[in-house]
Amino acid sequence: MHSDILNQINLSLDIPSVCANKLIENQVDIGLVPVAALLHIKNYQIISNYCIGAKGNVDSVFIFSNKPIQEIKTLQLDAQSRTSNNLSKVLLKYHWKINPELVNTEMADAFVQIGDRTFSNRNHYPYQYDLASEWYKFTGLPFVFAVWASNKPIAEDFKIDFNAALKFGLDNRRQLIASLAKVENLDLEDYLMNKIDFDLNEPKLIALAKFHELIRTL
Repeated sequence: MHSDILNQINLSLDIPSVCANKLIENQVDIGLVPVAALLHIKNYQIISNYCIGAKGNVDSVFIFSNKPIQEIKTLQLDAQSRTSNNLSKVLLKYHWKINPELVNTEMADAFVQIGDRTFSNRNHYPYQYDLASEWYKFTGLPFVFAVWASNKPIAEDFKIDFNAALKFGLDNRRQLIASLAKVENLDLEDYLMNKIDFDLNEPKLIALAKFHELIRTL
């Protein structure tokens, strides 16, 4: 069973950085976009009560390293994510108070990585820094990785239908999880039911504003 919202949209699936670029370049009207990209979208509007967020460990956004964070001299960013890269820069400057060189090489002391690529790496690196958890230690706030945003006004009737469709999906997560194949090194039910926090509530909006403020100081 699916929401009929699919009859009102043309849906495309992309990695976060591509979603952001499509919205910035006006190739789409709405996207689930990394929050750092909002700073590059003129007159953006957040159109949903739901997001991709976390309070504490998110289990899929990391800095991996073979040495403690205080000892790293070079850091490789993740080409797939604006937000996690900017979050790393914020935490390096204000939380850990270090200034490693940002490099584009796999020979770096540490690297940022997001998504399902992180699942296997959690067994391979002695130092793993979950960026949502580190943000919470730094600010006492949850973190918002991505929001549903538009680059133009969207009809209120559509927003109501869209939010209802997202709520329907979230309310039926367990049914979906039961149909999915197991993922190595990941408790999928725990990840989707507990680690990802989907409500875009007031603490997350405060965190989003603080994150944007800190990005502007980098």
